[in-house]
Amino acid sequence: MPERAQLKQLAKGQIKGNIGILFVCTIVLSFMTFLTLGLFAPALGVGVCFIYLNMTGGAKPSVGDLFKRSSTFGKALWLSIITGFFTMLWTYLLIVPGIIKGLSYSMGPYVMAENPDWTARQCLSESKRIMKGNVGKLFVLYLSFIPWMLLCGITFGVAYIYVFPYMDATIANFYLAIKSAAVQQ
Repeated sequence: MPERAQLKQLAKGQIKGNIGILFVCTIVLSFMTFLTLGLFAPALGVGVCFIYLNMTGGAKPSVGDLFKRSSTFGKALWLSIITGFFTMLWTYLLIVPGIIKGLSYSMGPYVMAENPDWTARQCLSESKRIMKGNVGKLFVLYLSFIPWMLLCGITFGVAYIYVFPYMDATIANFYLAIKSAAVQQ
């Protein structure tokens, strides 16, 4: 598996020249989420994963790609509900198990973006499977973005135009790396 710095460097190259359209996708996602009171957020989240997974393969992103996984609406909503439910149950035990399980389930939308015919439970199970031994790596990867989030605060949110695509592309590359490693095992 590539190191954290390699994943981030790869992401920087992938978003280069695509920041504008990725920003527009974020605006459309935010608007649609607000407009539908969050009901379509899970399916659009799968659409975002689809965009970044395609971009890692060299495809140019487009706003229409957000809706290419709209057929997963019910499954994406159910995935979001069961992920939240199980994470909440683990969090009731203690905060740390809840964080661990939340990270373990976090690749579910990426799995669904690649496998739109799978059920929510299959996507959740696959996320848990590929995250075995990788939860700590993902946690540290998220921590490495704290300075970027501070920059967003200092710039009153302007830096989000760059930071969100950078983070999302890095996480997509992380997903592909752990998926590949899990297949090899």
